[in-house]
Amino acid sequence: MLLIKNGRVIDPVTHTDEVMDVLIDGNHIVKTGYDLEAEGAEVIDADGLVVAPGLVDTHVHFRDPGFTYKEDIETGAAAAARGGFTMVVCMANTKPAVDNLETLKYIQDKGAKTGIHVVQTATVTKGLAGKELVDMDSLAAAGAAGFTDDGIPIMDEKLLLEAMEKARNLDLPVSLHEEDPLFIAQPGVNQGKVSEKLGYGGASRTAEDIMVARDCVLALHTGASVCIQHISSGNSVDIVRTAKKLGADVHAEATPHHFTLIEDAVLKYGTMARMNPPLRTEKDRRQIIEGIQDGTIDMIVTDHAPHSSEEKARPLDKAPSGITGLETSLALGIYSLVQPGYISLMKLMELMSRNPAEFYRMEPGKIAEGAPADIVIFGENEQWTVNSFASKASNSPFAGWTLPGRVHYTICGGNIVYDAEKYDAEHDV
Repeated sequence: MLLIKNGRVIDPVTHTDEVMDVLIDGNHIVKTGYDLEAEGAEVIDADGLVVAPGLVDTHVHFRDPGFTYKEDIETGAAAAARGGFTMVVCMANTKPAVDNLETLKYIQDKGAKTGIHVVQTATVTKGLAGKELVDMDSLAAAGAAGFTDDGIPIMDEKLLLEAMEKARNLDLPVSLHEEDPLFIAQPGVNQGKVSEKLGYGGASRTAEDIMVARDCVLALHTGASVCIQHISSGNSVDIVRTAKKLGADVHAEATPHHFTLIEDAVLKYGTMARMNPPLRTEKDRRQIIEGIQDGTIDMIVTDHAPHSSEEKARPLDKAPSGITGLETSLALGIYSLVQPGYISLMKLMELMSRNPAEFYRMEPGKIAEGAPADIVIFGENEQWTVNSFASKASNSPFAGWTLPGRVHYTICGGNIVYDAEKYDAEHDV
């Protein structure tokens, strides 16, 4: 048994925000209340800390199989646990891609041994080639959480229409990477003042806007549940807002880097701030925050994209795009959204736990009797410095930053899968 005492329980499912105790027996919560006692239970003193449902990140890259020098399922899960996540949804652009049952099962089996819930998507098209649909029926039956060619836009709208109709019938989501190559001279950097200063072609926001507009209309037409991934353009936020008003089942993700940084970060952090879609302007950042505030953007995800230090040390035009994000996501949500007063901590938990789970057709976590004991315990305003990573990778512009929101414990299935004090002692943090 595990008894969490005197924590501030914040739960967007039960709409709870009060100090109470939580008793765990086995892999479930058996009681919540006040002045609870349980003989023989391990006690966690959560006085002054927040106790919330485990975080859910529905957009991560664990690079396994095929690119395990960057990350693997075990190290990715360790990074997730350190960030307060008890569930992650992995993207399908591995090597081989998750377009077949064998690769899907390999990841599912390996993920089941990590201590957290590792869920896997399948690709929309075979080999991520954008030409032929996968066997969506068999992959869905085998447990694929949804379909995505993330990293690559699906340019064939007839094929995407067919995929959306199929996914609608399977009641599974389709998640889309929205960048039309026609409007990208060079990827990873916004086409604007910074790209001009660097003599780097850049990626226009039009590349995103034109795809988002098309796919919102297709979602409206088909009735499919569609996610616009890692939204970066303020125009695209407006397009999604309009599509929702029209009745489309469209959702949108925002990443901490897109609501925290702008294109100028490339000048300071170099390749660590190169990502697809790129960091854009302060106006775009503000519009993303407005979309989070009014519900246009439903989910905060990391797009955790680990790369080796050797790869990121290449020149800007030759380095891969993406940053590692699992270990800083909660902290940046507090830093960029809660502390400035844009949203409440309850709203942040909704964006980082309840909504992502529901979009992928999973039961959201809650702090209630009978619920699975998937919990994060953190200090909302407690400062910590980003000076180590449980991930294999450290490609982050936030390395060295001091942020609020230190995670103390992550509990999954009743087991403590991350203990900050033990981690810091073992890693000399």
